[in-house]
Amino acid sequence: MNHMISNRPVFFSAYLGMLLFGVSLITLGSIAPGLQSKFLLDPISFGTLFSILPFGILSGSLLFGPFADKYGYKIILVLSGLSMFAGFQGIAYASSLALLKVCVFLFGLGSGAINGASNALVADISETNKSANLSLLGVFFAIGALGMPFVLGLLEKKFSFEVIVASVGYLAFLGTVLFLVTRFPVAKRSHGVSLSDVSTLLKNGFLMLIGFFLFCQSSFEAIVNNWTTTFLLDKISISTREALYALSMYVVGMAIMRLILGRILKQIEGKTIMLASIVLLVIGCLLMQFASSYYLSVAGLVIIGAGLAAGFPVTLGYVGDRFATVSGTAFSIVISMGLIGSMVINYLMGWMAKQYGIHHLITMGFVLTASMLIFSLLIFQKIKT
Repeated sequence: MNHMISNRPVFFSAYLGMLLFGVSLITLGSIAPGLQSKFLLDPISFGTLFSILPFGILSGSLLFGPFADKYGYKIILVLSGLSMFAGFQGIAYASSLALLKVCVFLFGLGSGAINGASNALVADISETNKSANLSLLGVFFAIGALGMPFVLGLLEKKFSFEVIVASVGYLAFLGTVLFLVTRFPVAKRSHGVSLSDVSTLLKNGFLMLIGFFLFCQSSFEAIVNNWTTTFLLDKISISTREALYALSMYVVGMAIMRLILGRILKQIEGKTIMLASIVLLVIGCLLMQFASSYYLSVAGLVIIGAGLAAGFPVTLGYVGDRFATVSGTAFSIVISMGLIGSMVINYLMGWMAKQYGIHHLITMGFVLTASMLIFSLLIFQKIKT
């Protein structure tokens, strides 16, 4: 690592990248009613539009790593920022459905790449305390995810959703300017990452265990984000607004825990934190299953958010330590495995809810928690050897 590089602006670039990713994940859902009425979309057309976003994010997640390893972080972050900026403006002002779909894909592509690059960058510039620094990075994701609905709610009576989304898009443009003027670490693999390098990584048992753990972790996050409001509305007689508030408290629980982890991961080893997280997930799921009141359900969601806070920072910290020379590509693989999990399990959850009832959200939560425990124990076993 070039010690001449000042890490503060590099950290700030990563924080802004993760904030933008948080904003991007929530934007499409937040402006759904406006898009539906503007383009007269039926549920199937709107579902197709929604499915383009994760496909774009997955594409960006797969591409960023080999690109960052060969060319460094500046180019991939600048391209990601421009792609997100174009996506924001397109979603706001697209005149046709075809153009809107292209813009949603560009939006997702930039989001996926900026998420992966921000995580890999923080791991690379953290010579010590990788997991602690990655945990603090995760707080900015929560700020972005909570901030977008807040901004829309605050301004929707004064401005159209198009004006708000386009204005927020300038944050991506400012990010691009910051990335252009920031001095990033040099590329680690100027000769590039070969197919045999990728093949070696895919055959690495430790990396695959991390990938499967993140498959479950991302799946858990996805089903909470997408199905909690339906679950609460079915279980307790509350308004949609109260259900959305409960969901936002889950994000708050995750953010607060990541702030705490940013400090305690410097003193307590990841294994202890991960096992404590599993305990929190069990407690949160039990509260959600048996709570008959709204406030107990909210408490369960806050605890689940806290339980899910450590998964990415701790495991990505392990990846950054073990695969320092090809960290971008290694991060691409495990983050993409996580995204595939969230897409597959989210679809499966929809099928389960339709066939057997939405109360099986908690059943899925317990299954994923048990799987995360098994993969955690296997990861710790590999760390010892």
